[in-house]
Amino acid sequence: MRKSTYMVSSLLKIIAATVLLSGTAVAGAGKVTANPANGKTIFTQGKGDVPACASCHGENALGNDAMGAPRLANIGYVYIVKQLTDLAADKRTPSGMGAVMNGFAKALSEQDRRDVASYVDTLPRKNEPSDLKALKAEGQPVGQTHLGKVLAHSGVNGKVASCYSCHGFNGRGADPMFPMIGGQKYVYLVNQLKSWRDGSRSNDPVVGGNPIMQTVARTLTDDDIYNVAAYLTSAPPVNVRDGLLIDNQTVLKEVMGHH
Repeated sequence: MRKSTYMVSSLLKIIAATVLLSGTAVAGAGKVTANPANGKTIFTQGKGDVPACASCHGENALGNDAMGAPRLANIGYVYIVKQLTDLAADKRTPSGMGAVMNGFAKALSEQDRRDVASYVDTLPRKNEPSDLKALKAEGQPVGQTHLGKVLAHSGVNGKVASCYSCHGFNGRGADPMFPMIGGQKYVYLVNQLKSWRDGSRSNDPVVGGNPIMQTVARTLTDDDIYNVAAYLTSAPPVNVRDGLLIDNQTVLKEVMGHH
């Protein structure tokens, strides 16, 4: 399994530049810019027919289990730009309440999408894990965190590599390639893993002809998904071995921001 993980990691380095460009490129030449102040206005007040992002994603962009809305804060500038771009181009079509996102993304300009992404990436770091007891009481299937920890850290031998191998320790992110998934909302994590598994979401990076997340998710049972989602939503972002709190702003720091 170590050999397999090493090969995947090597291939990921090759496509990193492609993902970076797809997330930040502007039509024509010139430096990419982002305006967090404009992003804040859109996030908190909306723009035109686009309502305030905060109405679904929360005041601090930490997500909402009841609406299936993901955490956006601090998960990675490139990732959010890419998702908004894919939504605008109908390369990703969420189900449920998320189905409105295609129209909202289309109504925002390329610059608006970069601005919103830059704003949520600069919010103060806060953790607001899903309330698993409350979700279980509401009838949601909820996994076991100790089993999810094993999958997140070690994977399953002969079945799937660890989440760690791409998303970093406890899913804290590997900017600019992979978003932070630790601290993400439980319902969103479950929904996305199931969507990757059934192919209804298919905008993941492709390595060696294989879509990464779809390939991983197809090896997971429902119980695997519930377990790893339960662990990741409450996983501490700091690795006691290195003491680092990853800020996932590698790219944003290179973007010319206008405050």
